[in-house]
Amino acid sequence: MNTGTNDNEIISRVLRGEQSLYADLVKRYQNFVFTITLRYTNSREDAEEIAQDVFIKAYRSLADFRGESRFSTWLYTIVTTTCITFLRKKKLDTHSLDNEKVFETVESTDSGFKANQVEQKSKVQMVNKAIRLLSPDDAKLINLFYQGEQSLEEIGQIMGLEPNTVKVRLHRARQRLKEKMETYFVQEVKDIMN
Repeated sequence: MNTGTNDNEIISRVLRGEQSLYADLVKRYQNFVFTITLRYTNSREDAEEIAQDVFIKAYRSLADFRGESRFSTWLYTIVTTTCITFLRKKKLDTHSLDNEKVFETVESTDSGFKANQVEQKSKVQMVNKAIRLLSPDDAKLINLFYQGEQSLEEIGQIMGLEPNTVKVRLHRARQRLKEKMETYFVQEVKDIMN
């Protein structure tokens, strides 16, 4: 994910009338947005719908982006707000550990992939399933740090925490993630280690 000056330059050019450049920001952040929305909904269709709403809202609010933080930090706030609003409207239940959907595969494996790509995708899916078993705060920390590529300071800004507190909580979240993987994915973890 590209950030910093490039994002700010694109934003300023879009605001000066080059609206077609907004597509560059969408391409740059579509996976980031989709991954977060999928975590909230656990449904590809809903996640795609929310992701479209997010980019529309971000475009309409682009003039409000002050550049004090990274664009991805600002966008993350829009994503979470949009997801929560969507879930309230749909009155969806949150997923519990007993819910079998937590263990469903999010994406089907394309038979045209090479064996190592399939294996890598399987590992990613296993980790994503384990993340869904974490508390919402732990999952949010893991997602922001690893998938959102946010710094401790930026995560602190998003979550209203001091960077040192974020560091400690992130460490604990990683420990809990490891425990979930060792508990629920025993064989898969053994396969990865071999």
